[in-house]
Amino acid sequence: MPYAIAVATRLIVSLKVLRTMLYFTHPPVPLARVLSGKLIAISRGGKSLLMFGADCVALPLCLQLALLCAGAGAPPAVTLLLTAMSVAALAMSELYSAVVRYLDQRMLAIAGLGLGGAVLAVSALTLGRDQQPVAPLALAAYWLIAMFYLVASRVAVRAFLRRHTRATALAREPVAIYGAGDTGARLAQAMRGDHRYTPVCFIDEKYGREQRTVGGLRVFPPERLAEVVAASSIRLIVVALPATSGERLGAVLRMLRTAGVSVKFLHGLLDLADHALRLQGPARGVPDFPLEQLLGRAPVQPDSALFSRCVRGKSVLVTGAGGSIGSELCRQVAGLGPRRLHLLDHSEFALYTIRQELQANWPQLPVRAHLGSVCNEQLLERIMQEDSIDTIYHAAAYKHVTMVETNLVEGLRNNVVGARAVANIAAKYLVETCVLVSSDKAVRPSTIMGASKRLSELVFQAAAQTAAWNSNGERRTTFSMVRFGNVLGSSGSVVPLFRRQLQQGGPLTITDAAMERYFMLIPEAAQLVIQAGAMAEGGEVFVLDMGQPIRIVDLARRMIALAGLTEKSARHPQGDIEISYVGLFPGEKLQEELLTADGAEPSRHPRILRMKEQALPPAVLDQYLDMLLATCDTNDRWLIEAMLKTIMTEFTPQTGARAADAEAALRAIAQLSMAQAQAPVQPQPS
Repeated sequence: MPYAIAVATRLIVSLKVLRTMLYFTHPPVPLARVLSGKLIAISRGGKSLLMFGADCVALPLCLQLALLCAGAGAPPAVTLLLTAMSVAALAMSELYSAVVRYLDQRMLAIAGLGLGGAVLAVSALTLGRDQQPVAPLALAAYWLIAMFYLVASRVAVRAFLRRHTRATALAREPVAIYGAGDTGARLAQAMRGDHRYTPVCFIDEKYGREQRTVGGLRVFPPERLAEVVAASSIRLIVVALPATSGERLGAVLRMLRTAGVSVKFLHGLLDLADHALRLQGPARGVPDFPLEQLLGRAPVQPDSALFSRCVRGKSVLVTGAGGSIGSELCRQVAGLGPRRLHLLDHSEFALYTIRQELQANWPQLPVRAHLGSVCNEQLLERIMQEDSIDTIYHAAAYKHVTMVETNLVEGLRNNVVGARAVANIAAKYLVETCVLVSSDKAVRPSTIMGASKRLSELVFQAAAQTAAWNSNGERRTTFSMVRFGNVLGSSGSVVPLFRRQLQQGGPLTITDAAMERYFMLIPEAAQLVIQAGAMAEGGEVFVLDMGQPIRIVDLARRMIALAGLTEKSARHPQGDIEISYVGLFPGEKLQEELLTADGAEPSRHPRILRMKEQALPPAVLDQYLDMLLATCDTNDRWLIEAMLKTIMTEFTPQTGARAADAEAALRAIAQLSMAQAQAPVQPQPS
C-alpha cells in the first residue's frame, strides 16, 4: 500500500511538471511562421497598399450583405461612390498608416467615426432624388457590418502576427512577473511589444492556487517557482508590486533568491531600461528597488500650472548640467517644450553623457553643450551673446562635505565665485528667472561647504535687492533660492554608499545612531527648482515639506530588508549584514535644519514653503567677498574661517574661530593687500 501511494505521488508530480512544460512550449506552425515573417518583411508602403486593396474588395461585399439583410438594392454607381468615400475616410483617419500589431481602440474609434461620416455623406448626396437609391436602413446596416469587418480583420491579423512571430521572441529574454494585479497585467501587455523581453507567466501567492490566467498567461503560486523557472529558462523576474511595503518586498526578494534569478523592481510601467542594476548572483546582488520605498512618504507631485511657466517656449540654461540634480533638471526641462536648452559643465564626460541622452529622447529639441567652469564670466558672456537666455537654473557647485572641507579654497572659490558670476551675468543680460540650488547645510553652517552655500544665497539675495525694475513695476530678473534636504540616489549620497557596501557584504557604516536627515527624490528636487522659479517674486528661499526626518540607521535597515537580507547584531548573530557606527565627521550635525528662523509661509503649492531671510547690503557683501577671496590667497585655514565668521556670525567652524578673531583677520588681510600693492611690477618679456 505505501508503495502504491509513493508511485501515485510521483506520477502526479510528473504530470504537473509535464503540464507546465507543455504550457511553455508553443511550437508555431511552420507555414504560419513563414507567412508571418513575409508579412512583417513587407515595406511600410506595401503594407498600406495591401490593407487598402483588401478594403476595396471587402467593403463592397459588406454593402451587398447589408442590402441583403435590409431587402433592398443599390445602383452600381452608388456602390462605387460609397466604397470610394469609405476608403477615403479611412485613409484620412490614418488607419492605413497605423502599425497593425500595435493598433489600439482609439485608432479604431477614429476610423469608425470616419466611416460614419462617409455613410452620412452618401446619404446626403442621394437624399434629394425622387427615388431613394439606398434605403437608410441598408446604410446603417452597412456601417455596422463594415465596422465589424474592420475590427475583426485588424484584430485577427494582429493576433496572427503576435502569435506566429514568437520565433523572434526566442531571442528575447523570458521574464516572469511577480504580481498578477493590474500593474502586472499592464506590464505584460507592454512587454509583448518590446524586443528585449517576453512575458511567460505570473507568480502570485493570492491568485496562483486558483488556476487563473491573466492576459493569456498562467498564474503560478510561489511554491512552484523553481519548477516554473526551470521549465521556461527564466533568468529575470520583475516584481510588479508598486504599492507594497518595504517589509513585504524584502520577503518576496528573499524567496526569489532561492531560484537563482535576476530581479528588478518596477519603477514605472515601461521602466525596464538596460542600464538598470541587475543581480550579479543570488548571494551578493542588490536589486534596483524603487527609492520611493526608502522615502517613507508619498512623493510630492508638481503643480502643472506652475511647472512650465518659466520653461515652455523659452531658452533655458542649466549650470552643472552633468550632475545628479543638473541632469534631472535637464530631463524635466526638456519634457516641457523649451525653445532651446543650454548645458554648462566642467566635466567633459558628464556633459557628453547628458547631451547624448537628451538628443536621443528629444531629437527635435535644440541642445547646446558648453564645456567650462561656471566661474568663467567670459564663457557666460559668450553663452548670453549666442542666445537670449530667459531662465537660468544654477546647480553647479562642489557639494561633498568632506571634499570641500579638505579643499576649502577651491570649494569656496567654485561655489561663491560661481554664484556671483551667474548672478552678475543674469542681471546684466536681463534674464527673466534665475534660481540657485542651495542646501540645508547652509542653515547655521558648521562646515566650509555649508558656509559656501550660505554665501551663495547671500549673493542671490543681494542680486535680488539690486535687480532692475521694468515699466510695469516688476523686476527684470527674479532671483530666488531653493534649499534641498538629502537627495536619495544622488552622487555621493548615502544610498549609493549603502548599496556598494551591501554588494560587498557589509558592514553599513553610520556615523551615529541618532543621526537623522530630511530626504527627497531627485525628480522632486528638480521639480522644486522649476516650480520655485515660477512662484518667485525676488529674494525668497523655497523649501519642500518633506515630512518627518528619517534616522539614517532606519534607512540602512530598510535597505537591508529590501535587499532580501537580515541585519547581523548581538541578538541575531546569524544575520547577513552588520551595521557599524564610526562617529561623527568634523562639523557634521546630528540633525539638519531647512529654515534659519520661524516665519515660513505657504506658497501656491501646498507642499512648498517660502521664506524671506535676512540679507546683507549689496555693497557690504561685495567688500566682504573681495576680502574673503584675498584671504583664500593665503591658504590659511584660521584666517579663512575667521573671515567667514565675520560675514556669517552663525557659522561655527571646526577650529572654533570667534567673531572676535575678525579683527586679527582683517589686520592680516590689510597687511597682505599692502604687501601686494607695494610689490614691484615685474617687467613683461618683449
